[in-house]
Amino acid sequence: MRFIAFCIIALLSALPAFALDGQQLLKQIDRNLNPESYESYRKLINIEPDGTRKEFTLYTIKKGADKVASLFLAPASDKGRSTLRLGDNLWLNIPNVGKPVRITSLQSVVGGVFNNADILQLDYDAEYRVEKVEEKGEDYLLHLKAKNKSVAYDRVRILADKARKLPSRIECLTEAGMLIKTLHFKDIKNFGGISRPATVETDSPLYKGYKSVMLYAKLKKRSFRDEVFTLNAMTSLDSLR
Repeated sequence: MRFIAFCIIALLSALPAFALDGQQLLKQIDRNLNPESYESYRKLINIEPDGTRKEFTLYTIKKGADKVASLFLAPASDKGRSTLRLGDNLWLNIPNVGKPVRITSLQSVVGGVFNNADILQLDYDAEYRVEKVEEKGEDYLLHLKAKNKSVAYDRVRILADKARKLPSRIECLTEAGMLIKTLHFKDIKNFGGISRPATVETDSPLYKGYKSVMLYAKLKKRSFRDEVFTLNAMTSLDSLR
């Protein structure tokens, strides 16, 4: 009997550890970054090689996996502009210019290194499937593949802290594996019970010397009606503040 028990223990110890559910891990990272529905105030800063800076202040709301809207509060030249994302569809509304116009995820309404997909970010779980998860000391490295061709980046690599399940670095790549940009997550702060990085910096080998920074000033859970995320409601986002 002792020999049989020894064999069973030896067999169990030789088996691989229980496979980590990569998609569930990605969902946890999404929720730790942002509540499912929330409002936030952010400042976007574009920095050019000569040190020139341009700053934007945005009020942003999100609901569920596919609804995001933002309102420009500053500078004065952009105040009142608004953007809306419903899944893969994005619009820009400019006051007194007519109907909202379609924009793409790879364009940028603010210029700089952040594109519209970065500014109106959906959950990563909504757009990507996890191909592989590696353990790198105190971090997880998630390898993601886009679920369809409409996503801004075909492949994404997320380096996330095991304990907090928050990203420290996200690399955005083409289908061939060429690096497009890197997002660096820094300065974890508590926003009313939500502890997440308050600073996101991005740089790109395609824009040498340029850098864009996203600073979170406020973020809190909040529920919204579906009709808030419509083309007709883009002109009245300020009433939600």
